[in-house]
Amino acid sequence: MIHEVDEVLKGLLRSGALAGSGIEVAFDAPTREWAARRNAPAINAYLYDIREDVRRRERGAMAVRDERGIVLRRRQPPRWFRLSYLVTAWTKQPQDEHRLLSAVLATLLPHEILPPHALPDALAALGLSVPLSVANLHTESRSLAEIWSALGGELKPSLDLVVTAPFPSFPEYDAGPPVTEGAGVRVRGMDGTLEGSPERRHRARHLTSTTAADTAPGTELPAGDHPVAEDRNGEKRAK
Repeated sequence: MIHEVDEVLKGLLRSGALAGSGIEVAFDAPTREWAARRNAPAINAYLYDIREDVRRRERGAMAVRDERGIVLRRRQPPRWFRLSYLVTAWTKQPQDEHRLLSAVLATLLPHEILPPHALPDALAALGLSVPLSVANLHTESRSLAEIWSALGGELKPSLDLVVTAPFPSFPEYDAGPPVTEGAGVRVRGMDGTLEGSPERRHRARHLTSTTAADTAPGTELPAGDHPVAEDRNGEKRAK
């Protein structure tokens, strides 16, 4: 899932204001050694933090339906993870880096979600939107200064890009066959024997049409069809 989000971001960063520029998009850690090897302008999107968004966690099972709406399988809901990227521009002049960062902002700001047509099959099959945010308030436990210190580099202008992506839960399991008829009701007389009336069946509305007498509240059973219950003394009485 993570590498698939990387590919979507690479395509997104190469579009918009940066389309046709030939700017390289890299996902390497922007260390001193990496920076020393750069001989052309580049955009770096370094994945520095992965953590679950527990506010989005769901319980229970999700239904997998066919084109008729019939439940075929069930699966656990996906778990959502926040992928945080440190986006930086690398050129020989600070002014050129600022121009590149401005172009990145112009490219990403119109997108509050990753473009659905650009999602890989595994993510598109879930039918869920994948949110994207850029340059929001930094809320992770580590500050950007600490991140740069861990990378062994100097603090540099950057954009905080966060993609909240669903991670599919496996496996799926088959659901039971759909209900095709309603529940049957048999009525006994006062002596405990079955009455001569045919078995009554409740017909579900989504299976067949029903008459007003079948569905109207308060409809009474014909004489002799009343169910029987026993009281505390063991005497039988009609309900």
